[in-house]
Amino acid sequence: MHLFSYLALLAAAHGVNAQLVNPNKNTFGNVFNFWTKTTDGWDLTRGNATNAITLPLPDPRGQVMIQPASSALVIIDMQNFFLVRDNPNCRFITKNNLSQHPDLGGDPLGRAIIPTTINMIHAFRAKGMKVFWTNWGLTDFDLISMPPAFFRGFSSDGTSATSFGSDMGTIQGNISVGRKLMRGSWNAQPFGDLLDEQLAGVAHGSDFYFNKNRLSGMWGTSTPMQTFLQDNLITTLFFGGVNIDQCVWGTLLDSYYKGYDVILVDDISATTSPSAATAMVDFNAALDGWRANSTDILPALV
Repeated sequence: MHLFSYLALLAAAHGVNAQLVNPNKNTFGNVFNFWTKTTDGWDLTRGNATNAITLPLPDPRGQVMIQPASSALVIIDMQNFFLVRDNPNCRFITKNNLSQHPDLGGDPLGRAIIPTTINMIHAFRAKGMKVFWTNWGLTDFDLISMPPAFFRGFSSDGTSATSFGSDMGTIQGNISVGRKLMRGSWNAQPFGDLLDEQLAGVAHGSDFYFNKNRLSGMWGTSTPMQTFLQDNLITTLFFGGVNIDQCVWGTLLDSYYKGYDVILVDDISATTSPSAATAMVDFNAALDGWRANSTDILPALV
């Protein structure tokens, strides 16, 4: 674009923005990205109310109207590494939270939210809304650029030899767990029935899978998921997964910083952290956007 054309576009946008935002005290944002306050809540459709869906979310924000074509469900880190393995290789899990099975450890709270998560996935697909999966999936190049604090945090025994990229051996006698959180490894795959859901959704074109190399799937100037969001004009995001106070919170917070609508879904999120950690996320998510349960959302979708 020539500089003159670009400046003309900016001038036009400024003029429209002034007309759109300033005279109307119930419009928040700018001509490219705005919400409208309604009598009962908020309109997030940004002027495109075709096939819009109204969700009766809890107070204090009240109901929201969303545009299905610009909305998506984001499932974070529901992978074997966090939900299946025994405790010694994972900093997020304590012995008190392990199941009694000698091979299957992981997070029982995370496993417990799987049926509700699948119900949400099916409901979003039925309404033509996309489902995003973002999991740890490192490359060898990621290991070169990974900060030392992350290596320390994911070490099993306090040494770098058991951190990212280390061979995790086998589980249940014959399953090769693979290198820790490396792309394509068994431990980095979605857990149980979620793997079947993800594979079927990707094959059908309703679901999309994005590897990440930090707690947040939206960390950095432009992640693969963010690029997809921008290319497909998706602005409203619903979040669930594990851990609610770490990778879910990090992805939600970075999305909020970058201007997306953020809605935390509590009953498809879990953590092994103390309850105060979840309380912090719930409090701040309600300030940054909305928090709800699937029971607030599913009736409007099914």
